[in-house]
Amino acid sequence: MRASTTSGKIKSKIKLKQELAFDAQAFLDSSGVARKVREFKRAAAVYSQGDAAESVLYLQSGGVKLTVVNEVGKEAVVAILGPGDFFGEGCLAGQPVRMGTAAAITSSTVLVIEKNEMFKVLHEEHSLSDRFIKFMLARNIRIEEDLIDQLFNSSEKRLARTLLLLARYGKEDQPHGVLPKMSQETLAEMVGTTRSRVNYFMNKFRKLGFIRYNGGLQINTSLLSVVLHE
Repeated sequence: MRASTTSGKIKSKIKLKQELAFDAQAFLDSSGVARKVREFKRAAAVYSQGDAAESVLYLQSGGVKLTVVNEVGKEAVVAILGPGDFFGEGCLAGQPVRMGTAAAITSSTVLVIEKNEMFKVLHEEHSLSDRFIKFMLARNIRIEEDLIDQLFNSSEKRLARTLLLLARYGKEDQPHGVLPKMSQETLAEMVGTTRSRVNYFMNKFRKLGFIRYNGGLQINTSLLSVVLHE
């Protein structure tokens, strides 16, 4: 019963995200010129920590990693974003500079919306503003879940949950999600453990058939059993 309930919750979240998807093409076709589409190669910076915060960004395709570096130079991965995610929205709340760095983890297409244009559209297009607000609330819930996961779950469970989320677990047409290419060091930073521990658990997951390497890292939905295991 618990496995079915948890699986249903994850699928419901992804279904909600699909329903809230931003119609980027319709936005591009609408009046106004304060928006543009940019292409980024793997490892290219979309923006860097300390840059002026002057736009909101929408990831159309590919993947983006958000990181923060503290005063002593230690870097932490804040999030891995996929198609359909907004980022850089801090400028709407008066954030003058970027608090972290956004870098492409694979070839990516990003819609860049100038801050003033975003304000205008949010005021005039109620359907977009509703979707944007729901998206932000859903992401806040995700952040809370990440914190709870970090506080109470083992590194093995945290890694399993991270892999499932990165693979967009729950899409009906993708029983085996394929992850964007990333290093074990990046996974270790996201999970909050060491690279050697990530390597140990990844080998364990592979032997159990939860993951496989075939033109990329493929995640089997059976990995959910690790998350649900007491």
